[in-house]
Amino acid sequence: MRDCLNHRAGFDRVLMTVAATFLTVSASSALAQDQARSSAAELAIEAAIPRPEPANVPPPTAADIKLDTTATVQEPAKDSAKAEAAPAPTQVESKPADVATTPPATTPSATTPAADAPKADTAAAPATPAAPAAAATPAEPPKDVAKEPAAEPVKAASNVPAADQPVADKIKDALGAKTSRYFDRKNERAAVEKFYGAREFAPVWTQGGSLTASAKGVIARLKDAASEGLNPTDYPVPDFAAATSPDALAEAELKLTASMLDYARQAQSGRMHYSQVSADILYPEHPTDPNDVLAKVTTAKDASAALDAYNPPHKLYKELKAKLAQLRGQGEGPVIEIADGPALKYTPAKGKKQPEVVVEDPRVPQLRTKLGIAENPADTRYDATVAEAVRKFQDGAEMKATGILDDKTVKALNSPKRDKQIDTVLVNMERWRWLPRDLGTPTLGDAYVILNIPDFTLKVMQRGQQVWTTRVVTGKPGSHATPMLTETMKYITVNPTWNVPPSIVYNEYLPALQQDPTVLQRMGLRLEQNRDGSVHISQPPGEANALGRIRFNFPNKFLVYQHDTPDKHLFAREERAFSHGCMRVQYPDQYASVLLNIALPNEKYTPERVRSMYGTSEVDLKFPTPIPVNITYQTAFVDDGGKLQLRKDIYGRDAAMIALMKNGRGKDLENMVARAQPSYARPATTLPSGVAFANNGGSSGPSFFERLFGPPTPPPAPVGRRPQRVFTR
Repeated sequence: MRDCLNHRAGFDRVLMTVAATFLTVSASSALAQDQARSSAAELAIEAAIPRPEPANVPPPTAADIKLDTTATVQEPAKDSAKAEAAPAPTQVESKPADVATTPPATTPSATTPAADAPKADTAAAPATPAAPAAAATPAEPPKDVAKEPAAEPVKAASNVPAADQPVADKIKDALGAKTSRYFDRKNERAAVEKFYGAREFAPVWTQGGSLTASAKGVIARLKDAASEGLNPTDYPVPDFAAATSPDALAEAELKLTASMLDYARQAQSGRMHYSQVSADILYPEHPTDPNDVLAKVTTAKDASAALDAYNPPHKLYKELKAKLAQLRGQGEGPVIEIADGPALKYTPAKGKKQPEVVVEDPRVPQLRTKLGIAENPADTRYDATVAEAVRKFQDGAEMKATGILDDKTVKALNSPKRDKQIDTVLVNMERWRWLPRDLGTPTLGDAYVILNIPDFTLKVMQRGQQVWTTRVVTGKPGSHATPMLTETMKYITVNPTWNVPPSIVYNEYLPALQQDPTVLQRMGLRLEQNRDGSVHISQPPGEANALGRIRFNFPNKFLVYQHDTPDKHLFAREERAFSHGCMRVQYPDQYASVLLNIALPNEKYTPERVRSMYGTSEVDLKFPTPIPVNITYQTAFVDDGGKLQLRKDIYGRDAAMIALMKNGRGKDLENMVARAQPSYARPATTLPSGVAFANNGGSSGPSFFERLFGPPTPPPAPVGRRPQRVFTR
């Protein structure tokens, strides 16, 4: 029995050993299968993640990988069969640009960035059948993810040559932090930043440290600024030869750009704003666009010519430029000295009792050459031609214009105030910069009117040629000076009513009424008093009208115009500054016909047809296209014979401008000055008894501007400014 029990116990031990072995083998098999499934899933996930192919390239950061915001992540296969069938994920979940994309938390690499996920360690798995090759082959990378990430963050390809990159970096730094050092105008700062930013801050004036052709052209133009009547010291040229470091080259680059912009701006608009000189000047503004300057000059084949184009294009400006060079001794012949000697005087004949007296002198041929008299250059007679040339010289030199060659005149001829003549030419060139680039109307053959105040002449121009000219009377010096302006003539009024300007009403006629209450009636003037107590005086059309038979209207804030006059005798004077500000025309019927034939070429107007309209009722002849009127102040100009003509500075404009140019204020002169403007308000007044009113004070009345030019034109004077002066007839 004991043996049986022992035998059974041994059998049980064997059975238990076999069972334990079986369980161990079964457990090992199950674990191996689980590990195999796990390895297959990991390989499937890993296959979807691109890896850098050189082993020594560091993995990319999250910022280097462009993410597809529409992506999702597929769950790993649950078993090896599903892992074999499931395609590798082609998209990844959208993440912020600075956060690394990771697999879901259910995967073994849940906390590891996707690009850094470790490869499956197949050596650690038990020996089991290998997973199918398809499951271990990496799939195609996502479209928006680089197949081979770079070692450094990807930068846009630079167009800046390597040799210029350090300078470009310094220019970028300077524009970012020190722009105000070079550019004190906001629009110029913005234009420069935009210009250099578009070229990745590469220098434009140097390449590899050497000057470009554009730079050489710009520098040549800046150094020659004096020939244009500008001051070269206002446009400093940096020393590029001494600029040997990127810092120095960047600074020189921006300084030259600043000088170029200053030159273009002042060449086009002037060294000073016209408001610096007087309140009675008004021209259209035409500032430069710094974006345009930068683009045109830096891309031009000839940068010097491109920059020169900002100077005035007018023929008279260019003629003054040539005379300036002569006055400075450039291209001028030998200096002619007039010897001392007796006074020379020409006496014209006065009837039969006093014959013409012409003296002879060996100095006269030199005098003829000096004064530019081309006819009879060897003639020794001091005749009427020579005497008139001497008189004009004396007038231009602000001497008493006698026409006598005395010691004082000889001294002035030999040592003329050359500096003063140069200054006179300079300020006249400056005033040309204030005028519009295009003086005329293209649709009318570039027709325009130009009136020169100190020369007392008016010209009608068309297609670059003078069509017609006449003498004019302009305003008296002082408060009645004729303003300088550019406006457009819109119509002509035949048989105009003279609406007496407020300045004449309150400064002249009302004081006269205090002395004689009937004076206006005797003068044929109409007196009206409005409910507010203000006074309006007018003169109906007719022969005796102060405006004559025709008024030429170009509405402007100064309320001046051109017109006929019954005082014809004043046109015989050499100096004709007699009006209250308006311009009287010697032959208004001819002037009207010339303008009407330009504006209405099919109507065939003649002076006779214009005169046939004279009567007692106003007639307005409107221009379909307005004609520009340019009122200028040219004390220096070149005549048709090529001779420099100088005129008396009757309003002191030259003197004011010369003083401003010499005071060293620099760019401050370019600023607009807020000045008091003319006011045409009609103050209430108390009139003496016995004064007869045409309307018994029953009307508020239109404004003077409306009476003059009609209601459509906006009021001429800004609100809230006190009157400075009034410009009238």
